[in-house]
Order: sequence, then structure tokens, then C-alpha cells
Amino acid sequence: MTSLSIRTVHDVTGLSAVAGYFSDVWHTPRSTPPYPAEVLHSLVHAGGAVHGAFDGERLVGAAVAVFGPPASGEAYSLVAAADQGRGFEVKQAQRAWAVERGARIMRWTFDPLVGRNARFNLVKLGAVCTEYLVDFYGPMADGVNDGDETDRLAVTWDLIEPAQPESTGGRETAPVTHTAPDGGPLARRDPADRHVWCRVPDDIVALRAADPESALCWRRAVREVFTKAFADGFVATGMSRDGWYTLTRREATA
Repeated sequence: MTSLSIRTVHDVTGLSAVAGYFSDVWHTPRSTPPYPAEVLHSLVHAGGAVHGAFDGERLVGAAVAVFGPPASGEAYSLVAAADQGRGFEVKQAQRAWAVERGARIMRWTFDPLVGRNARFNLVKLGAVCTEYLVDFYGPMADGVNDGDETDRLAVTWDLIEPAQPESTGGRETAPVTHTAPDGGPLARRDPADRHVWCRVPDDIVALRAADPESALCWRRAVREVFTKAFADGFVATGMSRDGWYTLTRREATA
């Protein structure tokens, strides 16, 4: 793997390249990118940052961040995407930009059914999922989300002291509380009521393309588990390699 150069992008040509990159990631025509260049330019002009990750001259990742409410000390990542193996460096560039400007926390959202993103956010970065948002964006017509309901998990990332991810210890012996659409266990809850575990499909993007009805069943099944757990005071603190979230009671994370 060659060295990576990450820098903020300000010029119209560079922002157009970032918009095109996002089009490729979300499978939309380049004529209708999910984040148009003119919108990115406005965000930069307003004090936000568009980071581009370059392998030589080739764009291999990008991210967009703005600041949250005044005096909150928070930044918000609107979007981030990168070629395989480049995501951590892109997020660290966002982190450095935010910390230099006084932020301690960064927030963003992601699809809870995409297990690889959950593992990246919770394990690699040490973030925590603090809110479950039902159909957050409403219908989306891009090549990734089309035909599904857009539930999202809200991520809170402590930029100074990231959390330590929760282990999966005790999951296998915990009672099953919900059955998944594939007939296997979907959720388990430990008798001490400190942890809930919830499974997601191996590849929701492929499942959505091949069997949209089954993908929607997974969406609603996972939603039921998460909304109940979050209402009971749990947050998502870990994700195993085999696709199981760990949710932990808030008092246990303090």
C-alpha cells in the first residue's frame, strides 16, 4: 500500500472530484451526486471542512464535517467514505481538524444493519451509539439505500478519550429473546440485565439487492430490539466479528 496524503479541499475542481467520488460510493449518476459540489463549497465557506484522501493523484477517500451548536464543543461528520483500508486515516484527519478548533466530541449517523461500519465505529474508533433514529432520512433513491427504510444509529465519538469496546463475554449463554428472519437467534439478554446482544445480517447491501422483502424484515426486527433497549437505558458499545452488537446499560458505561 502506497503512502496516503490527506488534505482539506477548497477549490471548485477538487470539490467536484469529491462529489464524484461520493456518487461512485452511493451508486448514483455523477450528474446527480448525493453531495453536490456547490453544497460542499458552501459548507467550506461556512467554516466546515471537506477532507480528501489521495493515493498519488487518485482520490481514495473523502469526508465532510461541520460544527454543532454554538459553544457545544462538538463537530458533526456529515459523510465519510474511503476505499478499503483507508477509513481510519480519513477519520483521524477529521478528528485532528476538529480538535484543533476546540471540539471534544464528534457525532454522525450510520445504518445499523451494516455490521462492518458498526465494527469500525465502535471497535476501531472507540465510539458509542447513543440514539436509534427510525427512518431518519425518509425514502432515498440512491443505489445503496433504495427500497429500504433509513433507520440510523447516532454515534458519539469522544475525540480525546475514546471508549474501550465491550467484549462479547456471556453472549452465548444468555437467553434468546428474539428470533431473526433467517430463523436463528436475533437477540439475547443477560439475566443480570446489564447487556443485550443483537445480530445483523452478514451483508445487508447484497441482501437488499437480492431480496428486498427479507432485508426489510431484518430492518424491522433489529429496530424492535434496539428501540426497546435504548428506551431501557442501553447504548451500543461493541460489535463482534460475527455480526453481534453489544449493548450496555448506561450506568455500566460510566
